[in-house]
Amino acid sequence: MNKGKIILLNGVSSSGKSTLAKELLKRLPDYFHFSIDDFDTIIEKMEDRNSGHLIRVPTEHFFHRNMAMFSDQGVNLVVDQILHNKDTTKDCYEILHDYPVFFVGVHCAINELEKREKERGDRPVGQATSQLNYVHQQGEVYDIEVDTCEGIEKAVIAIVEKISEITDSKAWKTTIDYYKDADNTRT
Repeated sequence: MNKGKIILLNGVSSSGKSTLAKELLKRLPDYFHFSIDDFDTIIEKMEDRNSGHLIRVPTEHFFHRNMAMFSDQGVNLVVDQILHNKDTTKDCYEILHDYPVFFVGVHCAINELEKREKERGDRPVGQATSQLNYVHQQGEVYDIEVDTCEGIEKAVIAIVEKISEITDSKAWKTTIDYYKDADNTRT
């Protein structure tokens, strides 16, 4: 069985990844949306935070393994994820290094990020800006980069067109190789 394809949307909180994923599904009916936010909700329901009965593994570690599990079964995914720190990034690359990942950088202007955070009200204003200190700063090589400030529809069209042009994505492997080399030189 062929592995399912993974369209991995990487961007800071409030950059428009979930909205973009939902719109992509309208054009890519053979794909399913898999969100770190939704997955985190499942983990939170399992835990009892009041009593301190918590799962002691970062949610992202379970999430990455579930992405691999779906792909192993031939399920195509549109995934919204924030590779927001070294542990999350390293785990994602280690688990998905041999998977067919189409890597998408999702960008948005800082003033728009803050506006979206205020409107949503479910996250601290400034969270996305603080994530920009790490996200898109780790030598990522994307198959395509989109700016959701320019419109979700424009981003969707660009992604769908780029996917149809690429037969073998090298961006994911290049990013992993860069990250490994850079990680070896860090102190």
